[in-house]
Amino acid sequence: MLSKFYNIKNLKGDFTGGLVAGVVALPLALAFGVQSGMGATAGLYGAIAVGVFAAMFGGTETQASGPTGPMTVVSATLVAAAIEMTGSLENAMGIILAAFLLGGLFQVIFGFLNIAGYVKYFPYPVVSGFMSGVGLIIVILQLFPFVGLGSAKSTLAVIQDFPRLFQEANLYALLLGGITILIYFVFPKITKAIPSALVALIVATLIAYFTKMDVPLIGEIPSGLPSFQLGGVLDIDSSAYSTILEYAIVLAVLGSIDSLLTSVIADNMTKTRHNSNRELIGQGIGNMLAAAIGGIPGAGATKGTVVNINAGGRTRLSGILHGLFLLAVLLGLGQLAAHIPLCVLAGLLIPIGFKIVDFKGLKHLLKVPRADAIVLVLVLLITTFGSLIQAVGIGVALACLLFMKKSGDISEQGLEVGAVADIDGNKPWQDEIEFYEKYKDKVIIKHLYGALFFGFTSYFKDQIKGLPNEVKAVILRMDRVPYMDQSGLYALEDTIFDLREEGIEVLLVGLKEQPMDMLEAVDIIPDLVPKADVFEEIDDAFGYLKGKLKS
Repeated sequence: MLSKFYNIKNLKGDFTGGLVAGVVALPLALAFGVQSGMGATAGLYGAIAVGVFAAMFGGTETQASGPTGPMTVVSATLVAAAIEMTGSLENAMGIILAAFLLGGLFQVIFGFLNIAGYVKYFPYPVVSGFMSGVGLIIVILQLFPFVGLGSAKSTLAVIQDFPRLFQEANLYALLLGGITILIYFVFPKITKAIPSALVALIVATLIAYFTKMDVPLIGEIPSGLPSFQLGGVLDIDSSAYSTILEYAIVLAVLGSIDSLLTSVIADNMTKTRHNSNRELIGQGIGNMLAAAIGGIPGAGATKGTVVNINAGGRTRLSGILHGLFLLAVLLGLGQLAAHIPLCVLAGLLIPIGFKIVDFKGLKHLLKVPRADAIVLVLVLLITTFGSLIQAVGIGVALACLLFMKKSGDISEQGLEVGAVADIDGNKPWQDEIEFYEKYKDKVIIKHLYGALFFGFTSYFKDQIKGLPNEVKAVILRMDRVPYMDQSGLYALEDTIFDLREEGIEVLLVGLKEQPMDMLEAVDIIPDLVPKADVFEEIDDAFGYLKGKLKS
């Protein structure tokens, strides 16, 4: 009977995957809880609720969910705004939890309305700028805790207070923070069997405990099951409704993007396909229940999901077990966690912040279309030093306006522009028929039409997946692609990389000037696609392949 619902052969892998993912999530849950301004306990509560229920109801079998950097930064901004409105964290809890609850509800609604299908239309520069800004916020806000000092709640205030960083620094805290970062980066070179974040957390905490270093600690963490905490939601003043709505929308949209990006990574690793709408429903349920017990919201966690899969996790049971492990820690080891120094958590968060920064996008700023570069930088600056809500709205609006202008310019030149570029790999063109009939089992020819822009990237990746094992080469005919933006560029790069990883050669034919300049500017040509695999005419590509396929 059990076999109808669960294959017992997966039990061992799910157990080890869930356990390892839980171990990885533990120090991050504590750290994100502290950064949110609600305390380490809120981080654990959120990790437990989202971890268990997003896995139970979500649409990605191997997803490990919990607090993430982007979600925590938005939560921290909300917490600071609510405290400013009410005077204290205790008074602000109604506003905070109402926003968390409504954000989860919006995600559930997104799932039922198939909003997941529209997430792909977020332009790369907007997502890159926002994520990079979030990464910088994490780093900047952890500088003072890293040296044992209390930190301001905004990046501008931290920068203005910068002299105090050198005047009042606690050298013990600085030493412990440095040890934490050192272990975080060095330990994986020794072994990856044990998560380096956990090793860094334990070792640095033990050093502080046994040497009796005078550094700020997390403090008491309540043991036992969390209690229902939504009572204050009923007493919210009407003046806070707009704040609640704004942050709920941002949390829902960001949590959806964060989770679905991780779902795609899981798909690539397990060769499966997630259900996007169900994933949003599961994440929304998890975030609503997290709010109900006073936890911070979360999303699909890339690191936890990857280690879960690598450790053998194959079904949603692994994600559930990852959350239950954190619950067991809360019930049994809560008092021990009180001794963890805040500088150690800062030492874990600073590297994570830098990992969120999109250095790839920043490195190519001078090489991608100027419009994309402007949008990315603008969104990054507004995110880091201004309003998270305004950053996303302004970024999307700018990207749409700039793309419409570019499309108009291209149309004026008499070139073909589609609302969404198309791929047709089934109907050979007239000049391909002879070659197609002879080599159709070994060579796939894909025709690309129109501009490769941010609305096209997800569709392109989906169309190019799942090629038969017999295929040795893919020809991408780009004769009718007049323009490529940063999103299209990176989609093409990811696709070519994945195909080459499977031993499939990729040939580019008929590149126009602008796409060719873009591919050369970021070294996709010749680093990923050798110049020998770039052809002006299709006949030259056929001649090249005929010689290779005979040998």
